[in-house]
Amino acid sequence: MSGQMDLGISERVAPLREKVADMINNEILPLDEEYLAEVNNGDRWHHTDRQNEILESLKKKAKDNGLWNFWLTDSDKGYGLSTVEYAYLAEEMGKAHLGAEVFNCSAPDTGNMEVLERYGIKEHKIQWLTPLLEGEIRSAYLMTEPDVASSDATNVSMSCVREGDEYVLNGEKWWSSGAGDSRCKIYIVMVKTAGDDAPKHQRHSMILVPAGIEGIEILRPMQVYGLDGAPHGHMHIRFENVRVPVSNLLLGEGRGFEISQGRLGPGRIHHCMRAIGQAEYALELMCKRSLNREAFGKPLAHLGANYDIIANARMEIEMARMLCLKAAWMMDKGDARAAAPWISQIKVVAPLMALRVIDESVQMHGGAGVSQDTPLARMWQHVRTLRLADGPDAVHRMQVARSELRKYTQQKV
Repeated sequence: MSGQMDLGISERVAPLREKVADMINNEILPLDEEYLAEVNNGDRWHHTDRQNEILESLKKKAKDNGLWNFWLTDSDKGYGLSTVEYAYLAEEMGKAHLGAEVFNCSAPDTGNMEVLERYGIKEHKIQWLTPLLEGEIRSAYLMTEPDVASSDATNVSMSCVREGDEYVLNGEKWWSSGAGDSRCKIYIVMVKTAGDDAPKHQRHSMILVPAGIEGIEILRPMQVYGLDGAPHGHMHIRFENVRVPVSNLLLGEGRGFEISQGRLGPGRIHHCMRAIGQAEYALELMCKRSLNREAFGKPLAHLGANYDIIANARMEIEMARMLCLKAAWMMDKGDARAAAPWISQIKVVAPLMALRVIDESVQMHGGAGVSQDTPLARMWQHVRTLRLADGPDAVHRMQVARSELRKYTQQKV
């Protein structure tokens, strides 16, 4: 990659973006609410016939039109897009609840597929990577634990002890996104394989655990502001003497952090790209509401500070997008250490910006904004959670500050 920073829409991605945006606006968004309403029909954690019909028909159309697995950046298996190019597609996907899944670009599957592609053995790839790439199964990533401050991942304590040709796992995980989905067939789990006498970042490993094997108990779905996120969900899971083959350990004992940093970097950017898309959609809804609704004899747009609110939303979205593209460009340069503070910056900035814009859109809609009649309440709930996912704001600010201070001192900060 050249040193020149080009953050624009490339000739290669422009037609893809147009096709994705068209499908989002005309086919996916109109079915979002019907899909979500089906959750209350029957078992919340199994897709209804209508949900399957909606999702599979959309996925088939996307696949038939070659709109599939865009996230495979810098790979000969996908389009070979750069992270900057993918950013424009992910932003469009963020506007619809089903957007990412329709194009097989959902978290946590994208990061898990990268891990399986990079570190899985042939058998792992046949059993789990291939069906994931085809959109036939889902996966979950299990890292956070209820009894430790998992924002410091060195605290992760799930026991993983080797006994002969097997590893035995004991402990609990929570906020295991996607583990409630009946299509979830594989967990990638962060475990502790060494004692406290080992170097701090060499105590942990990543291991593959098939969903539903003996000793795994799903204790409860975690609720986010009172909603359980079915049929996807964030589960609290107990492992009691769960046994998996030694061959399921990825890369080797003590290399969990090495794998997790490679996995989480792209995922953080993807989340931020989609948050920007949600902010764009919230602003669109806000503008339409302000022009179509009247109070005190005037359209809402002309009342109070609504001009300023709309203008500020536009400017904040543009600033966040440029920072996100810069972070994506830094990642494309191939130096993960240099990209890290930029990823941390956007991980703080994008969700905060999107929350402000969504909240102002809620305000413009009045009572409808907090009701089930618009997607705004659900969007706010999702983006507020994003401020905690993949590291809370305070941790990312600490990384940004350390990087900044390092320029002015030779001492460890």
